[in-house]
Amino acid sequence: MQRHFAKLRTPDGTPLLWVGVNYWSRTGGPLMWRHYDAAVVDEELRTMRDHGVTLTRSFLYWPDFMPEENTLDPVMLERFDDFLERHAALGMHTVPTYLVGHMSGQNWDPAWRDGRDVFGDASFVAQQEWYVRETTARWKDHPAVAGWLLTNEIPIYADWPSRGIGTLDAPTVTDWAKTLTDAVRSTGAAQPVSIGDGAWGVETSGADNGFRIRELSALVDFHGPHVYNMENDVVRQHLGAAFVCELLDIGGKPVIMEEFGLTSDYASEENAAHYYRQVLHNTLLAGATGWIAWNNTDYDALEEQEPYSHHPFEMHFGITDSEGRPKEQLREIRRFTEVLGRTDAPRLRRPDARVAIVVSSFLEKMYPFTQPDDRTAVFTNTRQSYVAAREADLGAGLAREADGIPGDCALYLLPSAKQLTAPGWTRLRRLAESGATVYASYYAGEHAHQRGAWWPKLDETFGVRKQLRYGLADPVDDDELRMVFRRDFGGIAAGEELVLPVGGTENSRSYLPVEPDGADVLATDAHGRPALLRRRTGAGAFVLCTYPVEHMAARTPRVNPEPTWRLYAALAAESGAAPEVSVADPRVMTSLMEHEDGRRFVWFVSQHDEPLTVRPVLSGGAAGAGLTGPGGEELREFELPPFQVVVGEMAP
Repeated sequence: MQRHFAKLRTPDGTPLLWVGVNYWSRTGGPLMWRHYDAAVVDEELRTMRDHGVTLTRSFLYWPDFMPEENTLDPVMLERFDDFLERHAALGMHTVPTYLVGHMSGQNWDPAWRDGRDVFGDASFVAQQEWYVRETTARWKDHPAVAGWLLTNEIPIYADWPSRGIGTLDAPTVTDWAKTLTDAVRSTGAAQPVSIGDGAWGVETSGADNGFRIRELSALVDFHGPHVYNMENDVVRQHLGAAFVCELLDIGGKPVIMEEFGLTSDYASEENAAHYYRQVLHNTLLAGATGWIAWNNTDYDALEEQEPYSHHPFEMHFGITDSEGRPKEQLREIRRFTEVLGRTDAPRLRRPDARVAIVVSSFLEKMYPFTQPDDRTAVFTNTRQSYVAAREADLGAGLAREADGIPGDCALYLLPSAKQLTAPGWTRLRRLAESGATVYASYYAGEHAHQRGAWWPKLDETFGVRKQLRYGLADPVDDDELRMVFRRDFGGIAAGEELVLPVGGTENSRSYLPVEPDGADVLATDAHGRPALLRRRTGAGAFVLCTYPVEHMAARTPRVNPEPTWRLYAALAAESGAAPEVSVADPRVMTSLMEHEDGRRFVWFVSQHDEPLTVRPVLSGGAAGAGLTGPGGEELREFELPPFQVVVGEMAP
């Protein structure tokens, strides 16, 4: 299956990558236009440019730029004119953001809003439309303008307690977005435009905030996720933004990491740099083609100004300090741009995937009489599967059931999925008959409503006789799952034992009791019960795991790497989908990228806080032969420092 890697392009069609920063000057933060200091702006922009940052995301602070209805402040407009000129003089670009009513822990209304609904009040929407059209018309031909964003995180502005979840009406939101994107394009502006909402829709979270990405994708030129995940596991933390980028393969649009970063109040500078490195490289490998860090500077001089007075941690998200000195995060961006240059990244592509992780349509579809937990569980369980696949170096793609399961993969993973549609199961059966391996792990769900796997023809599909009792769960009483292999399987030897974590609720911490009926038992649990079975069918096979291994790992803190990656690696080997380059240590993740001229590059990304010795294995068993590092050195064996990245090149 194809994995998305869409890019923005220059007017002549040349692919480009955005490397930028969200920008407020240290002279005022959101109030910078009141305290505009051109010399400081010039200094801040030069520092960014000298470290490889060539783009800013800028903000038209709404209460200042539009002090009254049908009125733009001429002083603010002139100051933004100067701002654009300073970008152009430095060979830089900016993406203006129009509706800035929310920022950094505070909402600001224009004085004339008078409580009107953001999306549904016709008079208020008309004022937004006028504002967007007038400002776009003023700057649409300026060479420093790279694109446009309608808002900054407007679901928070519209309903901050819920962030829009369950409170915003999707058709009304979509109509509003169409009105404003049409306003941009009605001026003749040719630059790309997007929403600025954070891409927090149901398709990337399982929680519906009214901003449905599928419906909005027809209106925008790129998706712009804002990711500030906080996890209880370091690998899930490092891959959180990457997983969101994978999920944003919707409508063929580029994915721009519109916001990411961290406050220095929450992390040491060394660990902040590790986080930046992981997000930058892992999102690139997950299909992102632009990065706009939050944000350019610290604001220590603004401690008495809202929002910093009551959200003081917001003062220290900068990649420079309050004196304009670079932090290690900015140096990490510069090192990242050096890799982009060395690999000619705008002309890279991700190789097609031979392994697909099936994303149940229950993540995003509002099927009747289902529970919100059903949707969010798809996100959580699938993300853990993505982690395990990365640890196994599989280069898996995410196959959304809602888009139709592709037919060109050798291995399909259905991880701890309670629900799939009946046609989805029929599709998987046909793929197995045609030669694919289909793996599924049993999962009863986290709540008691219709508890159990909604799998039609479970017995016939997997070659078993289920021993379930209606209305009752079969609890996992052990503190760990000991999966003992009874025969060789894809590199796991007979007699070998995988010890997997156990977690979940009283409903989800349960297993599927079965007896084989045509299936071969590959592994048993500590009690001798079947834990992994395979039924051959046609030219392919079904593999059933009777435990929700992905879900149990997802509900366990500080768990990764855990042995599900061994199971996935074995499945890939058995199905003919073994990776071309791998490392036996799951703490090092490898990923391939292909250049349009035929060159191929391999990323080695450490997920460990101590140095590791890396011994790459190429398909066929060659130990790193023909693999060279950045300086031309052979990469048969090399040291990888904590959380570091090395990019090698494969010989033709």
